[in-house]
Amino acid sequence: MALAGEPNTRRMDGKRQLGEFLRARRSQLRPEDLGVVTYGERRRVPGLRREELARLAGVSESYYARLEQGQSQASPDVLEAIAQALRLSEAERRHLRELSAAARRRPRTRRPAPERVSPAVAQLLGVLPEVPVVVTGRHSDVLAWNRAGHALYAGHLDPDGPDRPGERPNMARLVFLDAHTRDLYADWPAKARAVVGTLRLASGQYPDDPALASLVGELTLNSAEFAAMWADHRVKTSDVAVYAMRHPLVGAMDVTQQTLHTEQGQYVVVATTEADSPSRAAMTLLTHSTAAVGPSVVRPKTIAKETAKET
Repeated sequence: MALAGEPNTRRMDGKRQLGEFLRARRSQLRPEDLGVVTYGERRRVPGLRREELARLAGVSESYYARLEQGQSQASPDVLEAIAQALRLSEAERRHLRELSAAARRRPRTRRPAPERVSPAVAQLLGVLPEVPVVVTGRHSDVLAWNRAGHALYAGHLDPDGPDRPGERPNMARLVFLDAHTRDLYADWPAKARAVVGTLRLASGQYPDDPALASLVGELTLNSAEFAAMWADHRVKTSDVAVYAMRHPLVGAMDVTQQTLHTEQGQYVVVATTEADSPSRAAMTLLTHSTAAVGPSVVRPKTIAKETAKET
């Protein structure tokens, strides 16, 4: 059992997550954007008040308060009304529905099945040798990458790491706890927010996954930046994103990351560059290079432990 104030490393609490998500979204709305008249009154807390949100959603204040406190359940129609009142995006609406479903069902004790890359995805890795491709799982573990994907994102790590389930690199852990990965992104906060947003979606889909809860707990304890972003409760789908990258071997390049979703709940991240651009020339140089940077082999577990000691 997690102590008060400590992250639960065994499972996510669906009712608590639902309440925290509703409160976070409510606090980030401005009354004037929703036509709520405040008559110049001074507010002690930001965002909408509970009674204002309840009025916009067409429910009683006491009913909405119980939802935020995890003491009540909402029908699909009520959830949709609340989603409209909160101005939720489609990804946020899906997350709200998943949190509501998790809050209603009893916790599951069965561990999820080990993740494996499907033969079709494995073929994709093989037919795109010069296009960086990385496959990640439900907790952002790297399940597979081709040589180009390894060279782009983690040339300082053992390329065979994904083949060992107990030692797989984890993209969320790398983004927040690995200096090489932080330096790789010119706009690191944008990448970090995307990672947290994806983990937030996963927490609604897999609230009973102990490995996911453990990862969130580890990152919360070892990274103040992750803790702050996680508490913000923003969810995000990054199907297409462009990042300015500063690769230690080939320098600056703008990389478009396109994320494909598989039926198994895995993510296939394909990195491309604009044709006939300096970024394409840099990427071509990188994918033809076999050089490594940094230590010859650095295990992700070692990175996490060493960073935790420093913080």
